[in-house]
Amino acid sequence: MKTKLRIIYAVIFIAVLITEICIALFIHDDFIRPYVGDVLVTVLICSFLRIFITKGAKLLPAYVFIFAALVEIAQYFDIVKLLGLQDNKILSTLIGRTFSLLDLLCYAIGCVLFFVTESIIKNIYRKHSRNKLNI
Repeated sequence: MKTKLRIIYAVIFIAVLITEICIALFIHDDFIRPYVGDVLVTVLICSFLRIFITKGAKLLPAYVFIFAALVEIAQYFDIVKLLGLQDNKILSTLIGRTFSLLDLLCYAIGCVLFFVTESIIKNIYRKHSRNKLNI
């Protein structure tokens, strides 16, 4: 069971990562890039962590949300400047430079989306496993 779930999470991770890269490289609008990208980043983190943590940590999406919220709060205090990283384009982009309450909402939506998707995946997998046992 663990191996199959890890493969599913790895596929989700790769698909979301490719989507995020495409958004970053090719989309420069006022909706998809800032909002859909923020929703997907928490899905990306959750799916990456689930590759390694398949059992337990039922509240993983909540933990990821708390992490994302802490990063967003750090942006409020301009942590990039405080750490002297403002000239490092990659780290500056990864950490972010602007605080937004809407970002927190997007992170929450992404975590809920992952939680619901994960519940569906696990229910399908349990049903499939039960059917194999009954044969």
